[in-house]
Amino acid sequence: MRKMARASTEEELARDVFTSLQAVSCPLVEDVKLQDPGSILQLLCAPSQHRSDILAWICCRVDPNFCSCITKATLRSRDQEVLWKEVALLGQELMLCRAADQDLLREGRASVHQQLHFLQQLLTLLPGSKRSSGARTDTEMLLHELCTSEHVSQLLTPALEPWPSHTRTLPAATRASCKASREEAADVSSLLQLSSSALEQLQSECDFLREDAGAGQAVFSPSLLQVAAGDLWQLMAAFSRVYEADLRAYCCRDAPSFSTDPDVFQRTLRLLETLVTELEVLKEVPEAFVSMKQEVRSLQTQRRYPSGGQKLTFLERLEELIRRVRGVSGLLHPR
Repeated sequence: MRKMARASTEEELARDVFTSLQAVSCPLVEDVKLQDPGSILQLLCAPSQHRSDILAWICCRVDPNFCSCITKATLRSRDQEVLWKEVALLGQELMLCRAADQDLLREGRASVHQQLHFLQQLLTLLPGSKRSSGARTDTEMLLHELCTSEHVSQLLTPALEPWPSHTRTLPAATRASCKASREEAADVSSLLQLSSSALEQLQSECDFLREDAGAGQAVFSPSLLQVAAGDLWQLMAAFSRVYEADLRAYCCRDAPSFSTDPDVFQRTLRLLETLVTELEVLKEVPEAFVSMKQEVRSLQTQRRYPSGGQKLTFLERLEELIRRVRGVSGLLHPR
């Protein structure tokens, strides 16, 4: 039921847009006699050269400067990116869409309701449209009435209190709430100042947090790692000698054996670099999975493969090929 109601609404909106195009004497629909709502939807929303010409004509009527940006070669070429970009920019200037909403225009990728609503909003801006003329007349009359000298002086210097009697108590309550808010803000401000001073003291005690301490140094330097490894080896060798001389008699364990081979640290560094590379590869796996999932979904939903004057999805095209193969197989191998 919901789908039927939505389809009925889309058909009524399409008929309204088509009627508005005829009312503003669009030359592209003057000789078009359509009564079926499905045919009207096909004309206004399905990707076609006729639909692009209608959209370009509406934009030229709304903004005459639009025609200078769009040439006939652009309208007739297969690559109509310039047309979609200019229409989206015009829609952004009119506050009907964003400049990035080119899916609303390109190949009818947006929903039918969104496309028809966008066309309807553009048509209301045409000079010959009944809605635009009526709304503009009412607006002009209201502005003319308000901007007369008598009304302007009354608006600037009102003789009566602008606040009604039952709302005069609201400013007092607002002032009280603002006072409480200011007190809370003062408490929060003092707490933030104490926190900031504590953080500054902590930063002054930590040399490694200073920005100038690490200026001019690389984030990771193999030479520094080699120096640190050499210092560590020297400390371990010194500890081994002290252990053999003084501590061995007091320990029931055997002395630890330390390797004097510097290749251990090089192998450790290579293993760490390999680990980082593998982690980066694993990080890209979810992105690749999402991209593959989107591609599979597009194969299932988008109509890309032409067949018999229409475009089919991947599954529909595959089923058609299976039926053809079975038909040919039945002809070659009759039972």
